Amino acid sequence: MKNSEHLFNTDRYTGWIFDLDNTIYPAASGLFSQVSDRMTLFIQNLFDLDRNSALARQKDLFHRYGTTASGLMKEYGMDPAEFMAFVHEIDLSELSYDEELDKRIGALPGRKVIFTNGTTRHATRILDAYGIRHHFDYVYDIIESQHRPKPDPVIYREMLDLTGLEAKTAVMIEDMAVNLKPAAEMGITTVLLKHEPDSPGKETDTTYIDFIAHDLKTFLRQI
Repeated sequence: MKNSEHLFNTDRYTGWIFDLDNTIYPAASGLFSQVSDRMTLFIQNLFDLDRNSALARQKDLFHRYGTTASGLMKEYGMDPAEFMAFVHEIDLSELSYDEELDKRIGALPGRKVIFTNGTTRHATRILDAYGIRHHFDYVYDIIESQHRPKPDPVIYREMLDLTGLEAKTAVMIEDMAVNLKPAAEMGITTVLLKHEPDSPGKETDTTYIDFIAHDLKTFLRQI
């Protein structure tokens, strides 16, 4: 495992794969807490539970199925469309055009794609708010993956096939280390955004992580 302060030769890469939540926007923004709170509220209303019980059920479904939506589908036969629409209807009023992010992503050689367990609409709302949507020519979302979430290795291959990116010349940037393991096994260079010591990116085995940074803009500045 290396730190992103080490030499990172961008010229050898032709594709950049970005996670969305807590990656395109920093974890410190608190945006994902809005998503999480709305997941809990949806579960609370659906099953007529108090908040603590709803939160416990939400976390149980997430840990067993990879996403809360997948758990609702598999255990309760629920159509995930209503859930996905509800949880991603978050307030983006605090986001605005980010000139530095725009310029630094634009300076990366090759194509850029979003690879998310969220929806395309959620992704495009955030990209539009930052003024960086024009840099991305593909969003591979949870709907296109037929609700198979990262780190299911099958969807990584599908994402590469659909985007035409080559694993050996691609970089994947994520805040959850477990989601980088399939990418590393395919030969993709991996970048972990480890925003705090007990973040979801914390894993016992991180030998498959090539670079570490605190957040996306920090990483882009260092390369």
